[in-house]
Amino acid sequence: MERKESFRELIVDGYRCSGDFILLGGAMLDGECIPGAHVKVPLKMMNRHGLIAGATGTGKTKTLQVIAEQLSENGVPVLLMDIKGDLSGLAQPGKENRFIADRHAQIGLPYRAKAMPVELMTLSGGNGVRLRATVTEFGPVLISKLLELNDVQSGIVSVLFKYCDDHRLPLVDLRDFKKILQYSINEGKEWINAEYGRISPASINTIIRKIVELEQQKADLFFGEPSFDVNDLLRQDENGNGFISIIRLSDIQSRPKMFSTFMLSLLAEVFALFPEEGDLPKPKLALFIDEAHLVFNEASETLVEQIETIVKLIRSKGVGVFFCTQDPTDIPGKVLGQLGLKVQHALRAFTAKDRKAIMRTAENYPLTDYYKTDEIITSMGTGEALVTALSEKGTPTPLAATLIRAPMSRMDVLSEEEIQELVGRSNLV
Repeated sequence: MERKESFRELIVDGYRCSGDFILLGGAMLDGECIPGAHVKVPLKMMNRHGLIAGATGTGKTKTLQVIAEQLSENGVPVLLMDIKGDLSGLAQPGKENRFIADRHAQIGLPYRAKAMPVELMTLSGGNGVRLRATVTEFGPVLISKLLELNDVQSGIVSVLFKYCDDHRLPLVDLRDFKKILQYSINEGKEWINAEYGRISPASINTIIRKIVELEQQKADLFFGEPSFDVNDLLRQDENGNGFISIIRLSDIQSRPKMFSTFMLSLLAEVFALFPEEGDLPKPKLALFIDEAHLVFNEASETLVEQIETIVKLIRSKGVGVFFCTQDPTDIPGKVLGQLGLKVQHALRAFTAKDRKAIMRTAENYPLTDYYKTDEIITSMGTGEALVTALSEKGTPTPLAATLIRAPMSRMDVLSEEEIQELVGRSNLV
């Protein structure tokens, strides 16, 4: 009994919040949810980024819903990357059942059903607001990194962008970009060589081949007009709830380079256009990247470095970035070290390699007298997770095995008819 009471006091003190917060659930000890031991995350610390990790079927997506809903209720706009296509249910209220009622009774929290203000978006031809950017907006530096160009080839791209700027020639899509590349070694060769220096035809042909490779992953769908304005992500509904913008990406898993292209463009544009904010009482925008390994595993080294740099600096813009993945080691160490909130659902140990990965994962969490971290990671049930966050003072909170509350919205996908109706009500189309 003394152990439970000391644990309860540790959690209450460690997760005490004087300002606004989101409530993830109730802390557990020896498989029992301890009354009054609520696990809270200060809203002001939600721009310190986060990680939601765990094996398939352990509840990562529901945890993502829980966090996104409460951010929205607190007026924080949210952007979700919906890789699996299972987040559209946020637009409809959930329904209480016996399982949910029992879970919330254990946590000591009444269940509320609520629909969230949702905007559906797409990078391809699916239902939703189409997201695009022009080649000019993307810029020579990011284009060069995306195409994995060497210094000489990057210099050529910069020269041709300068030529287009000087002559007011817009580069709207990849077709425009290929045309200016071909022009530079054909009819425009003498003129460009005289004004900007000699350009190697071999380098131009290499750049064109890399563009064709990008087009084969359908990245040409992303480049074009009209361009999407990132300020449209910062909207609230008439009740002050932040809009949850869901980008439907279920058709993009076989095109990782297109996904990396979009992610880099989005982060770069947010970083460039949002003003410096310092420490706000709540984030200006929260961005959730589901199946985050698709961003990092298939991206080039230079692309990963660019993403790492932006994640480190974007906090000052009032933006929180949250990665959702099966294995925490999917996230580069330099990024992982920047994440203030960690929600670790269960991992499964089927092989020696799995056991080593679990040991490495356990080392990323605070030491505790109440759990054997490497053991509890493999024994947690669905909807349970190890949680540590940052307190209002910026110090790590105690490690808490947490029974996660149920989402307020639907936990299944909308039908195509419901999706079409939702898209039809959009004022961004």
